[in-house]
Amino acid sequence: MTDEVDDVVSAWARERGDLGLGPMHIWSRIDRLSGILAGHRKRAFTDHAIEGWEFDVLAALRRAGRPYRLSPGQLLRETHVTSGTMTNRVDRLAARGLVRRDPDPDDGRGALVTLTPAGLALVDAALGTLLAVEESLLGDWPADDRARLADYLRRLLLGSA
Repeated sequence: MTDEVDDVVSAWARERGDLGLGPMHIWSRIDRLSGILAGHRKRAFTDHAIEGWEFDVLAALRRAGRPYRLSPGQLLRETHVTSGTMTNRVDRLAARGLVRRDPDPDDGRGALVTLTPAGLALVDAALGTLLAVEESLLGDWPADDRARLADYLRRLLLGSA
């Protein structure tokens, strides 16, 4: 069984057999899978009228547990974006009524971002759709194969950061 990555690597081997092309077998597949997943995620989120970045912020707040509240700094760490980007995102989500800014009781100058009931309902519904899509992408892969793949990907991620 071969795929398009095998064809690409074979062509490179023909043209540049002097190079160690082994990593391309892994990273090119991860790159292609990332694009496939991004398309499926986009469609899943479109069903709920949200963008991927909106889901990321709402999901970070949801994962925080009751009262579904984080500081802007915590949101930055959870979503890996810049401060200016996060300010813009929170503004846009607040305008939609999905989050609100509350005064930080521990810091009179600070604010906390809190998930509203509408935001909670939206992120829960979107998560359900996303998980159904991701499950369908795994098809009939047995649980032990999934666990092994997750372990390999975890090792790769930890070693590449």
